Amino acid sequence: MRILAVGDVVGKAGCEFFRSQISRLRQEYALDMVIVNGENSAEGNGITTPSAKFLFSSGADVITTGNHALRRRECYEIYERRDGVIRPANFHPDAPGEGYYIFDAFPHSVAVINLLGQVYMDAVESPFDCVDRILEKIDTPIILVDFHAEATAEKIAMAYHLDGRVSAVFGTHTHVQTADEAIFPKGTGYITDLGMTGPIHSVLGVKPEIALYKMRTHLPVRFENGTDPCKLGGVIFEIDEKNGKTDKIFRLNIQ
Repeated sequence: MRILAVGDVVGKAGCEFFRSQISRLRQEYALDMVIVNGENSAEGNGITTPSAKFLFSSGADVITTGNHALRRRECYEIYERRDGVIRPANFHPDAPGEGYYIFDAFPHSVAVINLLGQVYMDAVESPFDCVDRILEKIDTPIILVDFHAEATAEKIAMAYHLDGRVSAVFGTHTHVQTADEAIFPKGTGYITDLGMTGPIHSVLGVKPEIALYKMRTHLPVRFENGTDPCKLGGVIFEIDEKNGKTDKIFRLNIQ
C-alpha cells in the first residue's frame, strides 16, 4: 500500500495549499492513506477543532502533532474524541487523548504512533521506552511513527531502535525537508524530516520580519504566519501489506 506522510502544515495558507493538492496527489500516486502533522495548522501555532476539521475534510486520514499539541486549551476536545487526532505518546499520562491510532484502511489496519524527542525539547518520558510499550499492544504489521524531534541524531537513533519492528519512521518539527530518505537494513523506511507545508517566503512559516525582530532583539513578539506562495513537503512510503516492510520511498516537494 502507498501512504503519504505530510510535513508540518502551517497556518491558514498551509491548510489551503494542502487542500488544493491532496486530491490530485491521491489520484496520481494511488494513495491508500494520508497522514498529516497538524500541530501548527491554526494561525500562530497549535491546532484547533476548526483547523483539524479542515484537514480531515481536505483529505487527511490521521493527524499527528508535537510539542505544540496542547498549546491551545480549546483543542483538548479533539484529542478526547479519539477520532484520528493524536498527540505525542510520551506526554504525561494526564494529557488528553492518545499517542497512537489504528486506522482502518480496509482490508488492512494501519497503526500511527506519535512521539516527542527529548533533546532540546520539553521534559517528557523516554520516547524509546514509550514506543516499546506501545508496540506490545499493536497487532498489525503496518506501523508508522511520527517522531517530532529537534536533534537529527535522536531521530536516526530511533530509526535504528525500531528497524524491522515498524514500517516507517519519519521526523517532523524542524520544517526543513532533509534529503536522506532511506530504507534501513531490516526494512524500515526513514527520513529525518518531512519538511513543511506552508508559505515559502517565511522563517519556518513565520513572516520573515517578525522572526528577524525576535532573533535580533530577543524581545517577546506575536508570531504571524506568512501567506502565498506555498509548498508541500512529504514522503510516500510503499509498504508490503503482509510483512509491513517499506519497499520504496520517495520525497515530494511541491510548489
